[in-house]
Amino acid sequence: MARRSSSGAGGMLQWLGLAFIILIADQFTKVLIVGFYQLGDSTQVTSFFNVVRVHNSGAAFSFLAGASGWQRWFFTVIGMLAAALILWMLKSHAGQKLFAFALACILGGAIGNVIDRVLYGYVVDFLDFHWHSWHFPAFNLADSAITIGAACLILDELLRVRRTH
Repeated sequence: MARRSSSGAGGMLQWLGLAFIILIADQFTKVLIVGFYQLGDSTQVTSFFNVVRVHNSGAAFSFLAGASGWQRWFFTVIGMLAAALILWMLKSHAGQKLFAFALACILGGAIGNVIDRVLYGYVVDFLDFHWHSWHFPAFNLADSAITIGAACLILDELLRVRRTH
């Protein structure tokens, strides 16, 4: 039996599959939150973690959330352009496992948040970590995947630089 190469279309499919799984998990959890929580509702899970329903019309850490509405389409276009660039990069680098894994995580998360912006005009966030009265900004699975992907991109670059020296 011939072994399938991890580059090209076959290799790219596994990364698109990972991005799709991330997207489905993200959208499924958001559907649950929208279906069972009203805006501002919160359930304490542990002494440091709540499930909440928050709407973020801005970007990370609510950047530009107070703008007049133009940011919805701006961040939608940015997300779609990022997805297109990632698809192009995945096609060229599907055999680079850590790099492609990072891109797939970012792709799944970016598309998940773009879908929210198109459907609702904001991103649904629901994971609330806190310490006493200090709360980290609420986030969602898409944001988590994007963060993991960004960390893996940094790690991939550090490893690449180390290999060349």
